Amino acid sequence: MMTRFRAGLAAVAVAGALLVPIAAASDAAAASCARHTTGVCKANSPHPRGATAKCNDDTYSYSAHARGTCSHHRGVKYWYR
Repeated sequence: MMTRFRAGLAAVAVAGALLVPIAAASDAAAASCARHTTGVCKANSPHPRGATAKCNDDTYSYSAHARGTCSHHRGVKYWYR
């Protein structure tokens, strides 16, 4: 009886371990940068909430549109969406 329980528990653990990478891959695919942007996309990297870009002078931009983003900060270094 205990052997069956352990085997069942092991099967659930293995199945769970196999499903985690699939869920992580789905989240990575959902977070992507806009097609119109130039520069490096870092959509999944840590950044302040609401930031859309990191400027070349290491400040963050929260601009709603790509045009003019980081214009007074030597341009865009990374896009976050």
